[in-house]
Amino acid sequence: MAAALSLLEVLATVADPRSRKGRRHPLTAILSLTVVAILAGCKSLEAIAQFGRDRGTPLAHALGFTRGLTPNKSCLSKLFRRLDIDALEAALSLWIAGRIAHHGWDAIALDGKTARASKEGDAPGVHLLAAYVPAAAAVLSQVRVDAKTNEHKAALKFLGVLPLAGMVVTGDAMFTHRDTAEVIRQGGGDYLLIVKDNQPELKAQIESVLHDDRDFSPLPAQAKGGGRADGSDDGQGARSQGIPASVIDHGFGSLSGLAGGGSGVRVGAGACLAG
Repeated sequence: MAAALSLLEVLATVADPRSRKGRRHPLTAILSLTVVAILAGCKSLEAIAQFGRDRGTPLAHALGFTRGLTPNKSCLSKLFRRLDIDALEAALSLWIAGRIAHHGWDAIALDGKTARASKEGDAPGVHLLAAYVPAAAAVLSQVRVDAKTNEHKAALKFLGVLPLAGMVVTGDAMFTHRDTAEVIRQGGGDYLLIVKDNQPELKAQIESVLHDDRDFSPLPAQAKGGGRADGSDDGQGARSQGIPASVIDHGFGSLSGLAGGGSGVRVGAGACLAG
């Protein structure tokens, strides 16, 4: 297995938006300082600049500043207004993905949140959909959810660029849709999603797989004594015990990989929690 790229190596892939003339600090050094300062709890450009000044020349040289000085707030502000944020996100995602491959992390949690203090006047706050790796305590990637769409639709595009092979993707009821499950399964992953009472048909399908016959009324043929011991009848062929006819008729395709029909219904690799 090839060695994972270091944080400095991935930050070096981000294009510098500044002209060559007048550059005082290397871009990689500024980005490295920003990452280190944020990890240390800094939440503003002023705090990041102060973090660098407080630690002086030793930190500056360690991060790659050639002058032994770190940038002030004004320098940081001018740079970040011009920086390609998507390119920076992609670089950080590449770094986290390398850690996943080498450390064997196997779960990704989807979650959407509105950024604190991002609402201004009548303008809505910035809503972000994040792919969080619990074992690494890190966000693998995140995408802004436009006000004209929702987390479910954004997740369909988002999942297409995530490393899903061998992963278990978790999410709340917002993501419990057939197309979401299909994208995850096509990417080689499994899923664990929440099912609530507002999806009664899907919930009934899951219960029919996970529970025995006592949870359901007998099939019409069985109630009249006309059914055979194997659950088959003259017109429909074999039917698995304990599964209502209505569920068989609608099929198990509501969520990809949930279950397969026929003799001996199995729970698929993609499973849902009924809540």
